[in-house]
Amino acid sequence: MAICSSTSGTSSSLPSRTTVMLLLFFFTASVGITDAQVGVCYGMQGNNLPPVSEVIALYKKSNITRMRIYDPNQAVLEALRGSNIELILGVPNSDLQSLTNPSNAKSWVQKNVRGFWSSVRFRYIAVGNEISPVNRGTAWLAQFVLPAMRNIHDAIRSAGLQDQIKVSTAIDLTLVGNSYPPSAGAFRDDVRSYLNPIIRFLSSIRSPLLANIYPYFTYAGNPRDISLPYALFTSPSVVVWDGQRGYKNLFDATLDALYSALERASGGSLEVVVSESGWPSAGAFAATFDNGRTYLSNLIQHVKRGTPKRPKRAIETYLFAMFDENKKQPELEKHFGLFFPNKQPKYNLNFGAKKNWDISAEYNATVLLLKSDI
Repeated sequence: MAICSSTSGTSSSLPSRTTVMLLLFFFTASVGITDAQVGVCYGMQGNNLPPVSEVIALYKKSNITRMRIYDPNQAVLEALRGSNIELILGVPNSDLQSLTNPSNAKSWVQKNVRGFWSSVRFRYIAVGNEISPVNRGTAWLAQFVLPAMRNIHDAIRSAGLQDQIKVSTAIDLTLVGNSYPPSAGAFRDDVRSYLNPIIRFLSSIRSPLLANIYPYFTYAGNPRDISLPYALFTSPSVVVWDGQRGYKNLFDATLDALYSALERASGGSLEVVVSESGWPSAGAFAATFDNGRTYLSNLIQHVKRGTPKRPKRAIETYLFAMFDENKKQPELEKHFGLFFPNKQPKYNLNFGAKKNWDISAEYNATVLLLKSDI
C-alpha cells in the first residue's frame, strides 16, 4: 500500500515515499545498464604510452566505466583505487601452470585481489586468454586452465567474495567449428574434451563465459562471401535468414552461433561477456580509419540491445583497445587503439553522458531523501 503523506507535521513538504520510490526507479532506469555496458581493454605493449595515473584519468574523462587488463599490474591496481572503474583482471597464460597449486592460487588472490579490495571494483578474474588445445602456441597450456580456474575460485570463495567477483576464462571463436547458420553453431569436435568441463564449471558457479569476438577477422578472411556493410553494422536490410531470425550484422550472427554452441554443450544457461572486440585502423586489408570508426561507434550503440536469439538483453562488451601499441606484431595489431599514445582520441566515440562516480553520489542522495520520508 502506498503511503501518501507523513505522520510528522514537520515533513509535510517532503515528497511522499511513493513519489521518491518512483523517482528512484526512473533514475535507476535512466542510467540503466545501457550506458554502462561498454568497457575498454587497457593493453600496455607500447614504449610510448602515458603514465598509468593519466590513463585512469582519461578513462574517467571519457566516461569509460569498465576496464580489462591482462595481468595484475600493481601500478594499475594502485591507480584504480577509489576510481569506481569496474575491472576484468587477467591471469596471464604464463601463470596458469603455477596456479594449479592451490597454495599459489591463494597467494595470487591475496596479493592481487584481497590487497586491493574493496577500493578496486573487481568484476571478473579472466584465468587465461585464448587458450586452445589445437593451437600449437597454447595447446600445452590447456591442461592447466580448469585447475587454475577452480583454485582461483576457491581462493575467492575463501575470501567471501564469490558473489562480487566471478571467475572465468576468455576464448576466441576459432573453437567454434560450425557457425552458419547461427542456429547450427557448434564447438569443434577436437576441443570438446577441453571446453565441456569448463562450461560445466562455469554453470555450477554461475559465471559467464568471456569471448573475444572480431567480425573484422571473419570479414577479412572471406570478403568474397561476406559484405563489408554486414561486418560494420551498416547493412540496411537482413542479409542472413535463419528460420524466423533475420541477421543484419555479423556480430549478432557470430554471438548467436556461440550461444547455439553452448546450448549443444549443455551450457545454454551461460551468459556471454564479449571481452574483446575491435577493428584496426591501418596495417592490413580493410583496416582503415573510417571502417574502425564505423564499427566501434555502431558497436557501442548496438550492444545496448540483444541478438535475434537473445533479444532485449544488453551485451556487456569490452572494446579493444585503449591505445595503439607499437610493440605488438604483426603490423595491424599496432592499430586497434581508440586513442593515440598522446591521449588524443582517434575517433569521436560516445560512452554515455553520465559517469559512474557521479551516479553514485546522485543515487546516494536519492536514497537519503527516501530515508528521510520513511
